[in-house]
Amino acid sequence: MSSSPIIAIAGPSGSGKTAWMSQFFADQSRPIFYFCPGLGTISVDLARVAYQFPWVQVIPEDQVTQVFSDLPDDAQVFVEIGFHLDLTSSFLASLPCHRVAILPMAFTDSEWHGWADEVIPGNDMAIADHPDLPQIWRSPLTGQVFDPPSLDTVWNEIIGGAYGQVHRAKGIFEMPDGRAFHIDFVNGLPGSEYTELMIPRWLDGRPDRFSGIEVIGWTVDHEAIAQAIVDACLPDEAIAQYQQQVRQLVEATA
Repeated sequence: MSSSPIIAIAGPSGSGKTAWMSQFFADQSRPIFYFCPGLGTISVDLARVAYQFPWVQVIPEDQVTQVFSDLPDDAQVFVEIGFHLDLTSSFLASLPCHRVAILPMAFTDSEWHGWADEVIPGNDMAIADHPDLPQIWRSPLTGQVFDPPSLDTVWNEIIGGAYGQVHRAKGIFEMPDGRAFHIDFVNGLPGSEYTELMIPRWLDGRPDRFSGIEVIGWTVDHEAIAQAIVDACLPDEAIAQYQQQVRQLVEATA
């Protein structure tokens, strides 16, 4: 990897940018910062990084100038550039960084090739046959707990095209046993990836920590997805019953 303290990473949605960065996030021997412009506060990616790598310092967008001007000498900063952002923006042009493009092998000539100092092979995902950039729909789910079979049904409907042409879908979902999972789908890759987040079980009512969903695609019916998600959520009574059962099990095995 470059000796530059700032690494900018770009590529199409689902190419493996976060997976590539994660190998460096695991290093706790130096201060590591992560910044992803344009995400706002409803961000599955930001939450996933914070949950999986709590020692990585996620930079809020309104503090980026201050943080960049006062970095520790041995800091490493990763700036993830979303596919929807302009690579020629003034921010990127003024950023002293090493530029890395994570690209599928099928991408042989793109704007990322001209931008990057280094090209790294990414996921061998399907190339979207569409003239326009996909749209991004995000929704917070904080406080919602899901019935697992119902969530599986809704998720398979979303990625199966029941609500529009989906290229990428990802989310953080709370389970009734107090665990939280990150689910990730990329069109062209086999199945969906389910990853349990190594955070404490939430067994005291509705979770007061971020969860959410992000769907990237074309002509996606956001309202229909939102309603299907609501239908898969558990009511307070069911959540309380599940959590009581888990607490009793934990106490019995302690």
